[in-house]
Amino acid sequence: MGRPPSPTTPAGAGASATEGREFAALAGEIVGCRRCPRLVAWREAVAADPPKRHRGERYWARPVAGFGDQDARIVVVGLAPAAHGANRTGRIFTGDRSGDWLFAAMHRAGLANQPESVGPGDGLRLRGAWVTAINRCAPPDNKPTPAERDECLPYLVRELELLRSARVLVALGSYGWDGALRALRAAGSEVPRPKPRFGHGSEAQVGAGERLAAITLLGCFHPSQQNTFTGKLTEPMIDAVFARAVELI
Repeated sequence: MGRPPSPTTPAGAGASATEGREFAALAGEIVGCRRCPRLVAWREAVAADPPKRHRGERYWARPVAGFGDQDARIVVVGLAPAAHGANRTGRIFTGDRSGDWLFAAMHRAGLANQPESVGPGDGLRLRGAWVTAINRCAPPDNKPTPAERDECLPYLVRELELLRSARVLVALGSYGWDGALRALRAAGSEVPRPKPRFGHGSEAQVGAGERLAAITLLGCFHPSQQNTFTGKLTEPMIDAVFARAVELI
């Protein structure tokens, strides 16, 4: 299956060689993870019996690391890799319709150089943004268990610690919102109490901690087909969230 897709900083960004090695080391650790037996079995079973449209393709079938600009000021956090999206391509939000929506919106906001995300090597580069997820393996029915969430959450904590320029976090869906708050709290940030409630366009200020700067958390409905096909999430709605994220930085 080869190496993990590289979370490379675009040319001209300011991440140091040391920081680049730290990102690569974390990505390698994520890709090699086998902590959750149910998820390991599921991601590999999906790869062994793909739907007809993907027959003959070689699936990644491993955990998926984050992707983007290592000097990102905006971090986008989703739920988990899709069974036939990132679990197939090896790059987060790549190869499925959720990713089509997400990267098209990021392109319109000036955060991506192109609107498509087909697979590693397709030329996609993010500018000032990083895309990641709470869970790194594709879960059955898109529903990780609380224990599986907690096993994976330290990876997000470490990722946020490496993303030293991050000032805005866009959480996709209530699961992304809750997981992001848990990760920020675990990193020592000052999360408001009572816990801020998720909603599309919700905004919460998370105070700085010893390891992280202050962060503004923005809520956005997840760009899943369930939301985009029904009109619960429209292009103007997701564009408004990313316009606000860009405004904040």
